[in-house]
Amino acid sequence: MPLPTGAPRIALLTTFAMLAFAGNSLLCRIALRDTAIDAASFTSVRLASGALVLLLLLRRRGVRPLAAGSWPMAAALFAYAITFSFAYRDLTAATGALLLFGGVQLTMTSYGLAAGERLSGLRLVGVLVAVGGLVWLLLPGLAAPPYLAAALMLAAGAAWGVYSLLGRGAGDPTTATAGNFIRAVPFAAAMSLLTAGQTTSDPLGMFYAVLSGAVTSGLGYILWYAALPALSATSAATIQLCVPAIAALGGVVLLAEPITSRLLLASVAILGGIALTIVYGGGGKSSGAKKK
Repeated sequence: MPLPTGAPRIALLTTFAMLAFAGNSLLCRIALRDTAIDAASFTSVRLASGALVLLLLLRRRGVRPLAAGSWPMAAALFAYAITFSFAYRDLTAATGALLLFGGVQLTMTSYGLAAGERLSGLRLVGVLVAVGGLVWLLLPGLAAPPYLAAALMLAAGAAWGVYSLLGRGAGDPTTATAGNFIRAVPFAAAMSLLTAGQTTSDPLGMFYAVLSGAVTSGLGYILWYAALPALSATSAATIQLCVPAIAALGGVVLLAEPITSRLLLASVAILGGIALTIVYGGGGKSSGAKKK
């Protein structure tokens, strides 16, 4: 059966891309919680699997593996991937996705302010509400996430924000993403050498890591970049607000993770505040093209 065209095709591509992005959080969490694989090994296998899938795609298109992308972008990609994995040792899928998304948007908003952008009106309100939501989520209490894990996930969001900012104007997104994944493999290999005596794994953990790299990362990016040309910058950024919600639902259904009142209220504040900054301030332009 042929794929639908026009608007139905874009809706289908976008839906599967958002499911893939949320799937990264779920796969990492379940692998580190329920299997023997360690965070460093998960990261290495994820990046290598993603690089392999994207390399095969480039070969089919007759494009050189390192035709686009850069080493600084690859370093930012690796920084995101490794802090993401270590953070998910102690965070639920929902909390991790929310902190990641908040970290990305706050990083890119901070860059905009440093570059001369001005916040006013509802955009300023949105930033204040989102920051307040993050502060509320991290306040001491029984429902607060572990501080080290939360800091690592915020660092992952910052790294992905840097990756997105570096990637603006990098050319064809798929070619650039492939080049960055391939360049990130040496970073992962060096990390594997440094942690060689401390790594653990099992077949199921390796399977989750390969699935995360090859499918929800590699193929997920391809689907998203196929849909992006048909979406406005604001629409692309706003659509991604559903990713933490999907991750939260998946965590409840698949991982039996609880949804606390603090997480629920913080989610409303953070995602609602980000939505205001995107819709009323043009903040979606830079985040829409590169978000995970």
